[in-house]
Amino acid sequence: WGMPTLETARLRLRPLSMEDLDWFAALRGDADVMRYIGTEGPLTHEQSKQKLDKHLKCWADNGLGMFGVRRDDDAEPVGWGGLQPLEQTAEIEVGYALGKAAWGRGFATEAARAVIEWGFHVRALDRIVAVATPENEASRRVMVKLGMHYEGIKSRYGHDCAYYSLTPESFALRKHSRDVGPALAR
Repeated sequence: WGMPTLETARLRLRPLSMEDLDWFAALRGDADVMRYIGTEGPLTHEQSKQKLDKHLKCWADNGLGMFGVRRDDDAEPVGWGGLQPLEQTAEIEVGYALGKAAWGRGFATEAARAVIEWGFHVRALDRIVAVATPENEASRRVMVKLGMHYEGIKSRYGHDCAYYSLTPESFALRKHSRDVGPALAR
C-alpha cells in the first residue's frame, strides 16, 4: 500500500515514525490529552515508546495506522489520528487525539474525515467504527459531524464506550450534503 501522506485545507498527515517519539510522548504524558484515552492516564516516555512501537507494527502488519497531524507547514505535529483494528473485533476504528493548543478548532474532524476518505476510497473498507467514553462529548461531537451512526454502549478497551459506525454510502451522502450546502442537508 505504500506510506500515504494525506492533505486537507489546513492539515498534513504523515504516518507516525520513531522520529515522532518526543512530541508523541509529550502528548501521551499530558493528563488532559489522556483523560479519555485508555485507562492508564498519562504515560511515561517508555510507555509512549511502547505505544508508538505498536502503531508502527500496525502499519507494517495492516497497511494502515496512525498519522502525525500537522498544521500546514508546521514541523511539530499537533496530534495523531488514523485507522487501526479495534481490539476484540474484526472492525477498523478511526481514532484521534490532539494537544490542547489544537482543541476547539475543528482539526480532529478535518483529520478524521481525511483518514476515513482514505480508508474508504484507497483501502476499500466497507465500514469504519469509532469508540469514545460516554462522557467524552468533544470526541462524540466529531463522530456525529462525520455522519457516524450511534450503535449504543459496548465494552472496549476495558470500559464502556459509546460505539459509532460509518459506511462508505452514508459517508458519501454526508459529504455530498455538506459540499452542496444546507438546502440539501435535511
